[in-house]
Parts: sequence; structure tokens; C-alpha cells
Amino acid sequence: MAKKGKVVIDRELCKGCLLCIRACPVQVLEKDNRLNAQGSYPSFPVHPEKCIACGNCFEVCPDVCIEIYEAEGVSA
Repeated sequence: MAKKGKVVIDRELCKGCLLCIRACPVQVLEKDNRLNAQGSYPSFPVHPEKCIACGNCFEVCPDVCIEIYEAEGVSA
């Protein structure tokens, strides 16, 4: 059974550094084409079904705006 996860990004806290996009080994995230209230283009999970809950995006986020949840009982 493969580990699955869910990534949640607070788009209003995200400053758009895009470090999380580079850190994701399975390319879950992309840059949003909509500005947030700060005038930044935040990251967002374009392929949430690919998330493996590795936590790389969470670890590199300087804005602490990413949360990772592990899904239980999900097989791939």
C-alpha cells in the first residue's frame, strides 16, 4: 500500500517563493495564476492525487503556510 497524503496551502500567507514546487518529488504543486491579497502568485496543489505525504514542501516553506495530512487506508 502506497502512502498517500493531502497538501493544504494557505494561499493568503504564501509569498510565492516556489521553493515547495522545486522540493516536491512527484510534482503535486504549481504556481497559481491568480494573485493573493499580498499581490503574490502562491503555490497550489494542481495534482493533489499524487501527494505521497513526504513533507518536503512543508520543510522548505519559509512562510509556514503548508500543512500535510496523511491519508489512512488508501492504496495506490
